[in-house]
Amino acid sequence: MSAADRKSQTLSLNQPVPAMSGRMDSLGFSKSVQRVIFIALLILFTVIFFTPFLWLITASLKTRAEVFNGEWIPDPIAWENYINVWRVTDVPIWLRNSLVVGFLASITVTFSSAFIAFGFSYFRFPGRDKLFGLVLATMMLPGVVTMIPVYLIWQRLGATNTLTPLWASNLFGSAIYIFMIRQFYLSLPRELFEAARVDGANYFEMWRHVALPLTRTALIVVFVFEFKASWTDLIKPLIYLRDSLLFTMPRGLKAVLDQFGQGGEMQWEIVLAASVIVTVPMIIIFFVGQRYFMDGIATSGIKG
Repeated sequence: MSAADRKSQTLSLNQPVPAMSGRMDSLGFSKSVQRVIFIALLILFTVIFFTPFLWLITASLKTRAEVFNGEWIPDPIAWENYINVWRVTDVPIWLRNSLVVGFLASITVTFSSAFIAFGFSYFRFPGRDKLFGLVLATMMLPGVVTMIPVYLIWQRLGATNTLTPLWASNLFGSAIYIFMIRQFYLSLPRELFEAARVDGANYFEMWRHVALPLTRTALIVVFVFEFKASWTDLIKPLIYLRDSLLFTMPRGLKAVLDQFGQGGEMQWEIVLAASVIVTVPMIIIFFVGQRYFMDGIATSGIKG
């Protein structure tokens, strides 16, 4: 076979088969169509979920007569609604109370749950799995079942009409957070703890200097979850708080609804402006911790 014939044969072998080429083009076109449909659905659902919040913002910037006029752009923009909220309500105090309660509740439940989870992940003892199953079973217990007994306990302690019951119960951890953090601990090589043990570290030091730094993502996720739960909680403030100066933001928003919805025309512009003030801090916290939040969700079930 001559050199020219070999070259011609090589070129013919490198050329794609027409049927295969057409199939690949069809597959690439199908993937492009699927990608376009997927992006279109994401945009659609984003618009659907974002529309109520966008309406809330625009309506809070309208005058009372124009709140429900169906227009998306306020004309004129009533910035004074937010000024009036700060002037006629105790929003600054409610914000401070919510921040204090949210921070204390999140810190206490994060570290108490992490401490308990370390015990269930590191120590091996008879009945450990059954005891852990019992802890998880408490998640099935409705909150209304323990509401009255817990209230009577705080009343006996003289803590009603204080902020203490809103966060102090987190000192004993939470079953869902214990489970989440335990999954992270189980993904860590046991040799790390054994090496720390050989270096003379006690169990608390192993938890403090080895486990906690390596599970920072899980701790941030728990902190954000609990802060959100505390920030939006209305039931506990309704049960325990009587003094308006102790109200958190959800309880304060309920007070705004009661105050500006009675004895005449509903002052929706005040209510909506207060609702925006309640919502915005949680959005900021989510975006600040979004990276940790997504990482924690993705890796919370690494190892059972």
